[in-house]
Amino acid sequence: MENKKISPWAWIPSLYFAQGLPYVAVMTISVILYKRLEVSNAEIALYTSWLYLPWVIKPLWSPFVDLLKTKRWWILIMQLLVGAGLGGIAFTIPMDFFFQASLAVFWLVAFSSATHDIAADGFYMIALDSHQQSLFVGIRSTFYRISTIAGQGLLIMVAGLLEKSTGNIPLAWSISFMILAVLFIAFFIYHWYVLPKPAADKPAKEVTPSTLLKEFLATFVSFFKKKGAAVAILFMLFYRLPEAQLVKLANPFLLDPVDKGGLGLATEEIGLVYGTLGIIGLTLGGIIGGIAASLGGLKKWLWPMALAITLPNLAFVYLSYFQPESIWLISSCVFVEQFGYGFGFTAYMLYLIYFSEGEHKTAHYAICTAFMALGMMIPGMASGWLQEKLGYTNFFIWVMICCSITLMVTAFIKIDPSYGRKQQKETNINKQ
Repeated sequence: MENKKISPWAWIPSLYFAQGLPYVAVMTISVILYKRLEVSNAEIALYTSWLYLPWVIKPLWSPFVDLLKTKRWWILIMQLLVGAGLGGIAFTIPMDFFFQASLAVFWLVAFSSATHDIAADGFYMIALDSHQQSLFVGIRSTFYRISTIAGQGLLIMVAGLLEKSTGNIPLAWSISFMILAVLFIAFFIYHWYVLPKPAADKPAKEVTPSTLLKEFLATFVSFFKKKGAAVAILFMLFYRLPEAQLVKLANPFLLDPVDKGGLGLATEEIGLVYGTLGIIGLTLGGIIGGIAASLGGLKKWLWPMALAITLPNLAFVYLSYFQPESIWLISSCVFVEQFGYGFGFTAYMLYLIYFSEGEHKTAHYAICTAFMALGMMIPGMASGWLQEKLGYTNFFIWVMICCSITLMVTAFIKIDPSYGRKQQKETNINKQ
């Protein structure tokens, strides 16, 4: 197919739908899978938090995606690897040593997904002109969100229905992951034919690995020499400290039986409550947060957003204390917490863009996102162990105590009052 005959509508929705699914599989579906296979909360939180690592160290190998092959080639190969990895997980689930085996394959999927992110975002910028980039930025964000609902919502509900119909939990989850694997093979075949071949998408012949490394180190050093770098890094690491712990235990809490302090929801109910209604709340919060920030600027909305990302965590304190049976009451609490997170996360993403301004903006933003992932990884690793020691109610109270650290780091950062409207448009590019 000739490039001029390939509409962006033919590949942008499918490309960003494909970008979102493996991230959801690695970060969220894995937690629910292991909980249903009776892995302890401490092990789930520790080992699935390690899966953030590819996104933490992504800036270290992203320059080589530019140096070697084309971005189109990287996209296709990574989709093939993700499909193979998801199929591998499906085969490991019935094994006696499923936990170790599936974790190893999840690592392959995580690294492939992180590399796919680099290539897809780079391809978007070279395959479209500036007008098209602005036109389709909302489309790519929307289809990324749809993939999140499909993964955390629809697929989890399918797994839950298969659990009931087959009476075999490992088989149900094997089938679910095989569905994902087949879907990614279909993505690979589809994108092989429809992805355009822009002239700018070619290996960088004039750059050698040694010069690339030298330039990368210079860029890396310049990041830490920026004014206020220490405070900025603390903000990147600790602004989401409460959520980093809560997110690893939210689904186990909803799944655990009442006598263990949980709410005893079925797997398909998790898909509805957290994977569908929760994601809708998260998305609406992000949209309203973006509108608010575009009207008043980051400085004006920083504190309201910091409060929004912390105070709604009280919903889980309430749920753990009263353990209500009403699915709609539980859904409302999850919706409120996720809406607050979506609204408050807007300030975080705006600050990352704000701090990245200047020379080496793209590279510095990549480093910021690495700190963002690190801030989720490290607290999440200990959260399961902490919950097992404290119980759910006391654990969620601890999460509320950690909100004070979020407010503390917020108090120290400095924002130029003039920073506001035009930068907000860029946040739509980034996934939450």
